[in-house]
Amino acid sequence: MIGVLILGQREIGDGLLVAVEHVLGTRPARLEVLPLEHDQDAERLRRLIEQHLARLDDGQGVLILADVYGASHTNVACRLLAKHRVELVSGVNLPMLLRVLNYRQLPLGELARKAVSGGSEGIVHAAQPPRSAEAG
Repeated sequence: MIGVLILGQREIGDGLLVAVEHVLGTRPARLEVLPLEHDQDAERLRRLIEQHLARLDDGQGVLILADVYGASHTNVACRLLAKHRVELVSGVNLPMLLRVLNYRQLPLGELARKAVSGGSEGIVHAAQPPRSAEAG
């Protein structure tokens, strides 16, 4: 089973984990959160991420879901992509995470694409229906 690591500032990942446990009724296996502080040292952060990757990877790889691309933690994670069997998708949200957890049997690259589609398709503008001319 593909492991999933959520990287996010402080409580973002923990909040997503609580929501997933509520929706699914249980905590999914091989799902971990690494809560981050804005001032963490890059080398320490690399070691922490690699520790999580080692625990989560059973040979099928790990999908990292991060809060925002270009932040220190995603920059560190990007440097680990070639060294480990890892994919990174940023912009994590609850629809993305639920989609990932429901399709973990897919190969890692396909799961990353499912994450992107789940995240983007989960964003909906629920506008009021247009008023008819008769309602005027």
